[in-house]
Amino acid sequence: MDIPVIDNASEVTEFVLVGLSNHPKAQAAFYCTMVAVYLVTLVGNSLIIVVVRVEKQLHTPMYFFLSNLSFLDICYSSNSVPFLLFNGLKDYPTISYTGCYAQMTIALSLGMTECLLLAVMAYDRFIAISNPLHYSIIMNHQVCVQLAVVTWASAFLLAIIPIIAIPARFCGHNIINHFTCEVQALLKLICSDTPVRLILGLVISIFTLPLPFTFILISYTRIVVAVLRIRSAEARFKAFSTCGSHLTVVTIFYGTAIYMYLKPQSREYQDQGKVVSAFYGVVTPMLNPVIYTLRNKDVKEALRKRIRKTKS
Repeated sequence: MDIPVIDNASEVTEFVLVGLSNHPKAQAAFYCTMVAVYLVTLVGNSLIIVVVRVEKQLHTPMYFFLSNLSFLDICYSSNSVPFLLFNGLKDYPTISYTGCYAQMTIALSLGMTECLLLAVMAYDRFIAISNPLHYSIIMNHQVCVQLAVVTWASAFLLAIIPIIAIPARFCGHNIINHFTCEVQALLKLICSDTPVRLILGLVISIFTLPLPFTFILISYTRIVVAVLRIRSAEARFKAFSTCGSHLTVVTIFYGTAIYMYLKPQSREYQDQGKVVSAFYGVVTPMLNPVIYTLRNKDVKEALRKRIRKTKS
């Protein structure tokens, strides 16, 4: 099937998504994988939200932010996966200009929210370990809610400001070499000279990727120092174990993000980049509840309790 294109002088009203249309066998396998992964993501993250909500022993700042992360993962996957499943077996599906921009903005906003939220969770662990006697006072419910609201709101504003402030022109280029309206794939189609937009995007990127990541590294450095001062080996192990799940999630999230956005964008990388992007946007949200469930005794115990109550 030929890719539908429009004249260079025409105004873009829709975009064509290449995806894996050139690889029909891989396309079918990818579709089946997405169905399974999305179902696990929905069930796993919903389970964590419900358990944290109903179990009083999990009404702590750590699990409050974990439920925020689970809700975020559901939103992130739901922004793109239903669209992928609806168009997954079509050759060169299309998406409207407005729909594409909405999908990209939501993905940017949620991605930035996760960067900031992981930094807030690192701060929570630092306070819990370095200042346990005042932890409940410093991280009271009101402070936790304020941190969550600021995180979500600031990420949304950082995502939407450059899009509203400096509109882009596509000059008829409407073929996106991706499954969805991923920001890097879409930026390659822009023909307007927008140095201000690029500078603004760079500033926002610094605030949402390197700065939170640096804050997380500093927090964990101070956590390690605080833990090493603990005399009891058992207490040290317990302190490290409370951070293990979060550190694993941070490593997967930032490791994939750095690979995606810092690797040179060669033609050979484009198809590989689409798969990495799918991992970043779909598989990571599925792994988060698995990591927190397997590595966290409190969550596992709460789940067992819920299962026993359901059976009885």
